Amino acid sequence: MAAKEKRNFDEIDETELWKEYVKTKDTAIRDYFIHKYAPLVKYVAGKVAVGMPHNVEFDDLVSYGTFGLLDAIEKFDPDKEVKFKTYAMTRIRGSIFDELRTIDWIPRSIRQKAKEVEKIIGELENKLGRTVEDEEIAAELDLSLPEFHELVSKISGMSMVSLNDLWYGNDEEGDISFMDTIESPANLNPDVMVEREEIKNQIVEAIQKLPDREKKVIVLYYYEDLTLKEIGEVLEVTESRVSQLHTKAIMRLRGRLSKLKHSL
Repeated sequence: MAAKEKRNFDEIDETELWKEYVKTKDTAIRDYFIHKYAPLVKYVAGKVAVGMPHNVEFDDLVSYGTFGLLDAIEKFDPDKEVKFKTYAMTRIRGSIFDELRTIDWIPRSIRQKAKEVEKIIGELENKLGRTVEDEEIAAELDLSLPEFHELVSKISGMSMVSLNDLWYGNDEEGDISFMDTIESPANLNPDVMVEREEIKNQIVEAIQKLPDREKKVIVLYYYEDLTLKEIGEVLEVTESRVSQLHTKAIMRLRGRLSKLKHSL
């Protein structure tokens, strides 16, 4: 019996290849997609690794993310108007954070402090009806401004997971991606989200109210997919400053949305 002819999948339109895989579950096609998108796992793991403590190994993040890639390949629907890369990044990132939550790598003291900061931000902004400044948050925590900034730096690794605790919840339609909350990097208009879930509307509204630089960091990191270093070059600040801005943005968002989250 003649050996099966090996196909060159690079010569086939990817959309057609996805449709064929959905119908046949051909292992050769699956292996092709795994090999093609393996660098995407390392890319996402590299982004997640920024700001993480030293006990979180990059190779472990890649391993966790690989499960997300495999899951994405099995569940991807080529008939939906979404690129596989976008869909896969959501699954990869979600898989990494799911595993990080499982191993509970965040020190309890940092977790408690982060919750305290989120609570204070939420209470202050609710009371004052506006975005609160670093000095006001620090005063409420009975910290100097440098001490508050140091605390924010310590929380930075946790903020990555905290963000995805809020935005990567399984539902009947699959994971809720941060992408679903953003219309475009320049225009976050909640009016276009009327038919979306209430949580997504609330997230968009909360993002709009962020201080300008914090909002830019969120959009550039999650929508434009820039690294913290690249965002620093855009904003002309250091990478550590971008990390601080990111962390403060997440704590503001979580503080504002915590009541809604608990009511769902």
